[in-house]
Amino acid sequence: MSVKGLAHVAIQAKDYQATIAFYTEVLGFKIGHHWSLPSFLIKEASMLISPDQRTCIEIFDNEAVIPAQGKKASSEEDVAHGALLHFAFYVNNVEEIYQKALNHGAKAFVEPGQLSLGIPPLLVKNAVIHSPNGEIIEFIEEVDFDMSAKK
Repeated sequence: MSVKGLAHVAIQAKDYQATIAFYTEVLGFKIGHHWSLPSFLIKEASMLISPDQRTCIEIFDNEAVIPAQGKKASSEEDVAHGALLHFAFYVNNVEEIYQKALNHGAKAFVEPGQLSLGIPPLLVKNAVIHSPNGEIIEFIEEVDFDMSAKK
């Protein structure tokens, strides 16, 4: 038995509606399912599905009592530390989605550019933002990380 793939990443939203709007209106996700679960103090939760229907993000309201890695930052300027460093989305055009995200309240972190990783070099075109909710999101154009197939 083996892992088939990543099912979803869960985040807690400071502003639930604004977070849903960012992922749906800016990044093109759709709401697949919405629910509440009073026994866990969850007033609102949604599973968002990516345009390619392969990636999901679960969004919880700010008061939901859910298990979490790390701890929340004490202020907007502080960095929260935990197991999750960032998540990345494949995109068709890094510059375009980066600008669209900034226009919708995201904050710039790493401007669009190209990185050369390792030997032999693997060229990666990417950019990184802080979403309006605070997640660190990398936008990356399609790249084949499986160098074992090229040996």
